[in-house]
Amino acid sequence: MPPKEFIGVVLVLTCAALVTAAPLKKVERQRLVAHLELTKSWLQDEVAGLSAVQLQFRPGPNAWSVVEVVEHLRLAEPIYWQQLKDALTAPPTDQKPAANDADVLWYGIDRTERQKTEARKSPRDESIDLGKGLESFRKLHAEMLEYVCTTAEDLRSHLVPKEDVDAYQWILEISAHTQRHILQIREIKADPNFPKK
Repeated sequence: MPPKEFIGVVLVLTCAALVTAAPLKKVERQRLVAHLELTKSWLQDEVAGLSAVQLQFRPGPNAWSVVEVVEHLRLAEPIYWQQLKDALTAPPTDQKPAANDADVLWYGIDRTERQKTEARKSPRDESIDLGKGLESFRKLHAEMLEYVCTTAEDLRSHLVPKEDVDAYQWILEISAHTQRHILQIREIKADPNFPKK
């Protein structure tokens, strides 16, 4: 199996070959690809080898377990992806988003402010299947990567309603959302009561 860095380089080169002229700047496309690749492999690495007991461990009474975090990603990210598709059906606009790219990136890193998610994005089932959750996650990220590599859309000219970001930033935010929850998984694993096996 080739190293992850090699796969990332191949994807960037593949993207460059697929798109010869597009409204997305080359560096913007590369950044989206790099972030999506990062979060895809990082999530899989964080959950690899965890036992059933470790996957189900909750650090507190209202806290999620690792498997529930993955289930949240399975439920939420298709909703976010559909929001992007809906935003692209609206006519282009000259209006600029309230957020900048750095704000979006910080959302994925800074977990000092916690948010409660909507019920439709919350894990509801005690018998969550980690394998199915990861497979769903991988499939969606592959679809997003293919889109990012091939789109000729002017993503900067479409705003995502109620989100204060443009379509480019929204793709970045979907990946940053994954990153935010990967950091949550790391926090669960760092809990002093996290099972050894």
